[in-house]
Amino acid sequence: MAMQNHIRNPIEWGWDSLKNTGRAMGTAGQTMEGAWEGHDHTMPAVRRIDAADLREALRQGFADFGAYRTDVIFLCLLYPVVGLILSRLIWGFGLLPLVFPLASSFALIAPFFAGGLYEMSRRRELGIDKGWADAFGVLQSPALGGVMTLGLLLFAIFVIWLGVAHLIWLLTLGPEAPSSIGSFVRDVLTTPAGWAMAGIGIGVGFLFALLVLTVSVVSFPQLLDRDVGVATAISTSYEVVRANPGPMALWGLIIAAGLVLGAIPLLMGLAIVFPVLGHATWHLYRKVMPRPA
Repeated sequence: MAMQNHIRNPIEWGWDSLKNTGRAMGTAGQTMEGAWEGHDHTMPAVRRIDAADLREALRQGFADFGAYRTDVIFLCLLYPVVGLILSRLIWGFGLLPLVFPLASSFALIAPFFAGGLYEMSRRRELGIDKGWADAFGVLQSPALGGVMTLGLLLFAIFVIWLGVAHLIWLLTLGPEAPSSIGSFVRDVLTTPAGWAMAGIGIGVGFLFALLVLTVSVVSFPQLLDRDVGVATAISTSYEVVRANPGPMALWGLIIAAGLVLGAIPLLMGLAIVFPVLGHATWHLYRKVMPRPA
């Protein structure tokens, strides 16, 4: 079977996907009207936290995961399955060099997909949890428009990252498509061009991850918890990172390490790691922004 010699531009692929997503969400478009403003424009007070608070958030995340038992595992099997499908899609397009950027960029859009997990933890906190079906409560939430809007913003960052990763590959190991996975891995590990691609890619990828962490570390939970707009949620998330640089850097490392561990067994580990981190993120939000008295 002849190999594809042309690498499709991922910006074009991503843009097509973005347009298709927009069309699919057209019927819910009215819920996004005014999503940036919201009704509560007050900038909430942000608490300072430490490593002990992170440990407690993780403990509570495990507790929520245990409370929903295996229900949440089956619910979250969706995410590794989607990851495998997307990876196969990349291979079908001859975009083998983007498989690693694609896998690593899961963290860029994961906060959006964790919306149902935040809602489950929120309801359990209020004592009104009914099971895994609580995850779909986000679809009836008044914050749906804001959640969708912020999700599209993260998807746009995801698309830009793929475009940048493609450009890095073109300037180092490209433009000829690798003939096999083995030859590609060998070029990455044993050639100066491969080392340059890996080094630059990791550095730039870190900047994208830092951007998403700053934008979304508590944005989605806040949208579900309070009547705020996307702009206020993003501003609050930035303030959380600014006020807690050390703990937030550690939290980013915990997320990255967890997703890597979850991705090793063909992404199947994400069915456990992802819900635990999702639930823990809700409790991290509650650490920096306690419930109003």
